[in-house]
Amino acid sequence: MKRRQFLKTSAGLGAIAVMPGVGHSAISASTLPSEITSMSAVQLSDAIRSRQVSCAEVMSAYLGRIGRYNPVYNAVVSMADEDILMAEARNADEELAKGQYRGWMHGMPMAIKDLADAEGLQACYGSKIFEGHVADADSLHVARMRAQGAIFIGKTNTPEFGLGSQSYNNVHGTTKNAYDPFLVAGGSSGGAATAMATHMVPIADGSDMMGSLRNPAAFNNVIGFRPSQGRVPDISSELFYHQLATDGPMGRNVSDTIRLLVTMAGHDSRAPLSLRDSLPSYDTFKPVSLKNYKIGWLGDYNGYLIMEEGVLPLCENSLNGLTDHGAIVEPCSPDYDMARLWETWLTFRHWAISSGLLRTLYDDPKTRNLLKPEIVWEVEGGLNMPASRVAKAAVARADWYRALESLFQTYDILALPTAQVFPFDANIHWPKSINGKPMDTYHRWMETVIGGTLGGIPQYTCS
Repeated sequence: MKRRQFLKTSAGLGAIAVMPGVGHSAISASTLPSEITSMSAVQLSDAIRSRQVSCAEVMSAYLGRIGRYNPVYNAVVSMADEDILMAEARNADEELAKGQYRGWMHGMPMAIKDLADAEGLQACYGSKIFEGHVADADSLHVARMRAQGAIFIGKTNTPEFGLGSQSYNNVHGTTKNAYDPFLVAGGSSGGAATAMATHMVPIADGSDMMGSLRNPAAFNNVIGFRPSQGRVPDISSELFYHQLATDGPMGRNVSDTIRLLVTMAGHDSRAPLSLRDSLPSYDTFKPVSLKNYKIGWLGDYNGYLIMEEGVLPLCENSLNGLTDHGAIVEPCSPDYDMARLWETWLTFRHWAISSGLLRTLYDDPKTRNLLKPEIVWEVEGGLNMPASRVAKAAVARADWYRALESLFQTYDILALPTAQVFPFDANIHWPKSINGKPMDTYHRWMETVIGGTLGGIPQYTCS
């Protein structure tokens, strides 16, 4: 399978091949976990539709779990009133009793990442500037989930305006790792990953510019899928130029992740670069054999990336396990100057961040004082940037795509570490060094993720 075929399987081959159980099947009470919050999203959907559990029971179970665990992990923020949520759940039950079924998320509790809007819920985007702001409309992917019957219970925590792979802010505080609350959850979809890993929500949305779906998924042992650019459209931002960020699904297993992707994806005429082809229905996805699939292991790009001790052996051990299923794993390297790629990334990121809302907030001295230093640094990096620098970066990005395209002529899948470090102390904003080598920016320790973003290709992360 060559790259063009690979991209047609838009859910990502790795997401389909590694885990079994994709596709709809009848569910019986004897196969369900004893606790509602232990059900997968697909199991929960089937149980609600078959009325083996009521929406009210589901809502009560999740609210109870949030009340018990969220004080420790701080993943779900800006919660809606519990009485209103229970009334919505009972209304969903009444609809089912009348034969009215809205979709596979009917009556399912959902918490939306706090960079997106859900009508009637607070949306501060991790910023003191917008503290108390209430959204008056849904973001596009949120509207699609609402149309499938989701009940929005609150938001999931994120760093200020999503900048940085550590989910802390001055409004809601720091989200902790699901496996150790003294460690970071990653970011910027850290609240989503931890909430899902601790079973405070059945499934979650996220977004990704510089690993924000991938890094927290790896740190919390869940799945994060960054789709191809344009697969999940966004109508709220700049529509044509940098194309660095995208929304995407997260799940505790592959089936759930694919089902949410199918819900979030789809062309919208208001997003001119959104992909016009449609994903297959969820039921058509099936596991495939890995026999003779060639996986190119990029590793640390021949020593270019600094990795914390133990990261590479852990990844290589996982990849070696795939050879038991017939996969062929080989080391490979792109024909590209990786330092050039980092400079390209800095150019596009500075340019993107300094030309939108954050530039407006920076220009106002009152709001500038409320921005964290890393945001100020990003904006100032783009001030007075000449067009020639952006044009040069565009050529470099195209060359990077061509280097990846060349590798995909040989390999079906390219693999590399999701992060260069293991989860670190939650009181640290970002690692200042790796193995004694200083990190010269607040995001240099996540340099590993920029290749996928700049290539615009789908990426699947699972610990």
